[in-house]
Amino acid sequence: MTTELLYERVADRVADLIARGVLRPGDRVPSVRRLSRQERVSVATVVQAYQQLEVRGLVEARPQSGHYVRARSRAPIAEPRPARPSTTPTKPSTGNLIKKVYGAIRDPRTVDLGAAVPSAELLPTEKLQRILGSMAREVGGVGVSYDPPPGCPALRRQIARRAVDAGCAIPADEIVTTVGAMEALHLALRATTKPGDTIALESPCYYGLLQLVESLGIRALEIPGHPRTGMDLDALEVALDSQRISAVLSIPSFANPLGSRMPDEAKKRMVALLAAREVPLIEDDIYGDVPFPGTAPPGEEDRPKPAKSWDRDGGVILCSSYSKTIAPGYRVGYVAGGRYRDRIEALKFAHTISTPTLPQLAIAEFIEGGGYDHHLRTLRRRLASQVAHMREAIAAFFPEGTRVSAPTGGFVLWVELPGNASSIELHGRALAEGVSIAPGPIFSAKPRFSSYLRISCGLPWSTAIEQALATLGRIACSLAGRPPA
Repeated sequence: MTTELLYERVADRVADLIARGVLRPGDRVPSVRRLSRQERVSVATVVQAYQQLEVRGLVEARPQSGHYVRARSRAPIAEPRPARPSTTPTKPSTGNLIKKVYGAIRDPRTVDLGAAVPSAELLPTEKLQRILGSMAREVGGVGVSYDPPPGCPALRRQIARRAVDAGCAIPADEIVTTVGAMEALHLALRATTKPGDTIALESPCYYGLLQLVESLGIRALEIPGHPRTGMDLDALEVALDSQRISAVLSIPSFANPLGSRMPDEAKKRMVALLAAREVPLIEDDIYGDVPFPGTAPPGEEDRPKPAKSWDRDGGVILCSSYSKTIAPGYRVGYVAGGRYRDRIEALKFAHTISTPTLPQLAIAEFIEGGGYDHHLRTLRRRLASQVAHMREAIAAFFPEGTRVSAPTGGFVLWVELPGNASSIELHGRALAEGVSIAPGPIFSAKPRFSSYLRISCGLPWSTAIEQALATLGRIACSLAGRPPA
């Protein structure tokens, strides 16, 4: 076991004692040397564990005294309020604001809290590069040849195997590999809709999906999403019975930007609602592999089951990629098309001919060798820590009355500012000071969410991140006309 895994294991054990009330606020935790003996690890490992617990906001160091459980003096942070139901579909219209959000990725002077991209520090970059180099030498000309649909057999076998582990039986032959999840979603929408059709999707909704819908000439009917449980199925049922809907697009597991996790019973109900009306479900499962350890609802596994687990007639199209967990730049995704599989394969060939061969082979090798599971264990803990710490910082720096989502997976936070504070104005003023966010209005096809914003927790906690959040808080307090929380 690596030193990194050792110190995180020790940190998790102390965190569990705090969560269960064995160690209470103000209690002194075991000394470094004592815990070193108890856990049979080095002093350096315990020091790293306590440093991580400080980052999580669970303990604090007192000079010449040791470490103590941190007092939680603040009231619990309220969650953002759900959107109101929409009764009319809208043709999305996106502008230059989105370009500014993703353009900040390229600016090294900007602390980018706007784009939902994991830091390279969190990814298995060196190991993947070694595998990629090795595969390039081994496969020779295959690595520079087209890999026509349905795509790399080795990768499709690994995807199918992991789907079974997640409680979802998908034959490898049903899977088509794609250039990221966005191509998978593009193909799924083209296979199930035509220009002028209406689809239902969650509100707020990831702006990239709204851009995709706009590009295809489709109208969007927004269904309210709850920060904990996701799409409001009662509102969806009303919409299905009152309007002609060609497809439903949903992110049941850690939706972007809400971070919600739809319960298994709700996913089962959603699939049944749509199957009874012969309406396809396009499921985006891109965050499904990054649940926070120990946060699953009673009776469910940490790794949520995809809604496709309850698909009995091929009406659920499952889309995902490895962009949020392994390598965004590899652009490797996939779609399990159900009864639309043949149409999707034909569209794939017409759209991009094939998915790049070497990245597929490298990811397949990484998964088969156990590297992916090993990596996910560390990634999930680190993301949970980063999200928890950033929620605490927002509570400390932002104006009184700010509401923040409490996701149990993924790495984005949905923030509601008090009063009439404008997130677009916050975005502009913060960008001028070197901090990027994603303002709320870009997450809807309608004029909504003017006082909301999304903050990415994909960067490891640092002094620069803390200062960026302090800058955002200062500007937000000015806009809201309120003191910090």
